[in-house]
Amino acid sequence: MDRPRPFPTVAIIGLGTMGTGIAEVVARAGHEVIGIEIDDAAAHRAVVALEASTARAVQRERITESERGDVLARFRTFSDLQAAADADLVIEVVTEHFEIKREVLTALDAIVKPGAVLATGTNALSVTQLASHTSRPDRVLGLHFFAPAPAMKLVEVVSTVLTSPETTNAVTELVRSLGKEPVAVGDRPGFIADGLLFGYLNQAAAMYEARYATREDIDAAMRFGCGLPMGPLALLDLIGIDTAQTVLEAMYDASRDRLHAPAPILKQLTAAGLKGRKAGRGFYTYEAPGSATVVPDAETPAEAAGATGGRPVRRVGVAGSGTMATGIAEVFAKAGYEVVLAARGQEKADRAVAALAKSLDRSVAKGRLGQEQRDAAVARVTAAGSLDAFADVDLAVEAVAEDLPVKQQLFATLDKVCKPGAVLATTTSSLPVVAIAAATSRPRDVIGMHFFNPAPAMKLVEVVRTVLTAEDVHATVHEVCGRIGKHAVDCGDRAGFIVNALLFPYLNNAVKMVQEHYATVEDIDSAMKLGGGYPMGPFELLDVVGLDVSLAIEQVLHKEFRDPGLAPAPLLEHLVSAGCLGRKTGRGFREYARR
Repeated sequence: MDRPRPFPTVAIIGLGTMGTGIAEVVARAGHEVIGIEIDDAAAHRAVVALEASTARAVQRERITESERGDVLARFRTFSDLQAAADADLVIEVVTEHFEIKREVLTALDAIVKPGAVLATGTNALSVTQLASHTSRPDRVLGLHFFAPAPAMKLVEVVSTVLTSPETTNAVTELVRSLGKEPVAVGDRPGFIADGLLFGYLNQAAAMYEARYATREDIDAAMRFGCGLPMGPLALLDLIGIDTAQTVLEAMYDASRDRLHAPAPILKQLTAAGLKGRKAGRGFYTYEAPGSATVVPDAETPAEAAGATGGRPVRRVGVAGSGTMATGIAEVFAKAGYEVVLAARGQEKADRAVAALAKSLDRSVAKGRLGQEQRDAAVARVTAAGSLDAFADVDLAVEAVAEDLPVKQQLFATLDKVCKPGAVLATTTSSLPVVAIAAATSRPRDVIGMHFFNPAPAMKLVEVVRTVLTAEDVHATVHEVCGRIGKHAVDCGDRAGFIVNALLFPYLNNAVKMVQEHYATVEDIDSAMKLGGGYPMGPFELLDVVGLDVSLAIEQVLHKEFRDPGLAPAPLLEHLVSAGCLGRKTGRGFREYARR
């Protein structure tokens, strides 16, 4: 015999985008759904949206026409809260304002039957405070779906200190029966996913406001550098800039962390009515309110016309013998450049070229590269045991240890051996490029070219100009990036550039969540993958990058910006001190099988 369905009748208060999406999920799972919306037009749109989505499901053969009819019959709309009287579970998703939610929940408390559960869809307000205004705080919790609700798998189930275990267990079972992944969290603003996401979005907004990088470059950097589905500024426009400001205000009130204090530009845009896609304009300008189509505006970069004015580059030198150096050499060789790969000694250089050839062999085996192309690329690479071989290169790229004295010594040597006019590029991810340039007599020729690992696969290159870098050197690097198939973004010479300056505070905040026993490593990773669309959870990524490397970057960021919120989490420092550095040592935030 089938187990009885938990909460056979569910009422949803508020039929905006989120409420409509939740209604669809619940109705398709077989529950009777009572949709309550005071705006008749919004209620009509909800019905039309459900009709359209179920019609698409029939076309895609996910449900039958008969099943579609059953789903539509289970969804009814009303304009009065009294319609919720017979509901077993009520989910409110009204406007994100405390007084409005409190008023709705207080009214529902007097209407629904004694055993009914009340759930709030807030992601920024105190569930505990809302529950305290009812006569059943043990049967009140948070139920935070993610947009679009039919597609996103994550649901955060938020228990307060007053919520009964029976209530939490019953709602968690319901979430699983809807085909979603429940994650249990405590009551604090943002919970897991938004608690990490909005801090990152806020820092991206501040970066744009400071004119450190363009909106296009910030978004492209995070998409190509981290594999995220959307850039942070485009995501803010999608979420709603006013919503982001509300969430951040609540987070700051709770944490007093300056990283959560809303960037002034969010308040300015909200006050001007430029709230993102829904208004037709936010960080970007859209075809119409509600449209996803971006149209050109005053900030849209002009198309480059004519010659770029760069220096000619035919021969490239790559200094180093590690994974990054080998990958960069492979990228240049495949793009048709003659490459000199120089290491400390001929034997190391030969091994690096052999590793490059093996990488190309794998590409051939996977059908990504033809055998003739592979052979031609390998033939373009010359192994050298000293930097003297760079005498005739047009572009020298260093990829040695992330140590300032080491890089300065190497650039002093490049200054002596490279011909006049050669561009000298460093791949540093955290050191000041100008300090490296100062080791030469030609700082105008020095620039940052920050490739991402693995270089053959990752499309992003952060192009870092110092206050001394010549314009034609900058143009040269952009031209080269285009030829090797990379997306170049411009940034100034400060710690972290774009990607690491936004990524590592987010990772550090995830560590703080575990340190404070707010959530587990597993739940946080699941929340960010399922709720944020991230390719890896923060702890998976930390273990891959290496906890020692991550700590070093955090320390550089903290030293540069002097913000207490950027101080490395003590838990991260303790793990590094204990030699738990991630996958490379077999243990980090997780344990790994020894190879």
